[in-house]
Amino acid sequence: MDRLPRAKRHSCGVQTAWSDAVTAEAAVADIASVLDAADLGQLLVFYSRHYEPEPLAEGFAAAFDGVPLVGCSTSGEITPGGYADGSLLVVAFPKIGFSFVSGLIPRVHQLTVEEGTETLRSLRAKLDRLDGGGSNHFAISLIDGLSKCEEVIVSAISLALDDIPLVGGSAGDNLALKGTSLLHNGGVFRDAALLLLVATDLPVRIFNHDNFEPTETKLVVTASDTETRTVYELNAEPAALEYASSVGLEPSSLVPMSFAAHPVVVRVGGDYYCRSIQRVNADGSLSFFCAIDDGVVLTVAEPKDMLHSMAAEFERLDAALGGIDLVLGFECVLRRLDAENRQIKHKMGDLYRRYHVAGFQTYGEQYNAMHLNQTFTGVAIGAQAAG
Repeated sequence: MDRLPRAKRHSCGVQTAWSDAVTAEAAVADIASVLDAADLGQLLVFYSRHYEPEPLAEGFAAAFDGVPLVGCSTSGEITPGGYADGSLLVVAFPKIGFSFVSGLIPRVHQLTVEEGTETLRSLRAKLDRLDGGGSNHFAISLIDGLSKCEEVIVSAISLALDDIPLVGGSAGDNLALKGTSLLHNGGVFRDAALLLLVATDLPVRIFNHDNFEPTETKLVVTASDTETRTVYELNAEPAALEYASSVGLEPSSLVPMSFAAHPVVVRVGGDYYCRSIQRVNADGSLSFFCAIDDGVVLTVAEPKDMLHSMAAEFERLDAALGGIDLVLGFECVLRRLDAENRQIKHKMGDLYRRYHVAGFQTYGEQYNAMHLNQTFTGVAIGAQAAG
């Protein structure tokens, strides 16, 4: 097969570029060599844990002096060439056609909804003051994926942004669960969150997609630690033992692939949302990627056909936009593991390439006021201005 291009210019003016160079310095140099830097307005950067974030931050500051940047570590990248591992991906927005405001929320462990809302309202006001900012708005959140604070953050964002829709992802480290990081304008941050507000006259659609259906099997959380997102008992039985029994597995065989193939969901309103299991602990408890509490009713779910359901979602978006030019995508790492287990990963990669997806595998996805798991959230951008 011919080598796929390492850079792409989209009709909307956005450029995407990616590199799998061994060092951070070499990867940034690769990116700088293929991007047209004449009129860049914002860089969105996703990088493998293979790269140390400090050299990345220094490299970008030197190569793209004065260009605003937000980014985070990943559990895998989605490039316009398909799935990637161990790479650096950059989405470079032009000044023309887009306006941006970004902000950092530090020390998220100490954050309250009220404090976060006050901070973020100033960002919203700044966006509103931009001349010619564009009539279509959306927001992108990037959050420390090991902070366990996503619910507080998205609640604050939702209250502050009013009618601006939000999508985003929790930074990953390829399931090492040792440390994630964020980049913002030359700095490296942990225990933090980033918010990027975007205005454009291009047609956009935000969306959230999953591929599971609830069954009749229920698991009630009867003992848990909310702060650490740890469940000790389900249905008054040891959590790992009861979960394994409910999905027909041996407790000793539970691995991330098991959780990807057998998700559990909660009902909010009339819809079901996934609450993914992160790992089995030595004491038989289960750690989760999302908030959990005593009394929560979990429903075991069965996955639908991931490939065809995702293709149908893209077809819907393509028709609504009159053609998709770019998708900024945030996909749970467990979806990728499930695709690998079902031996459809290459077909999923082909589908993402066909619809020009650029993004990363996450430890959780944000969609408006919700923090989710095992979903694909994103913003699809059309090529032509509305009207």
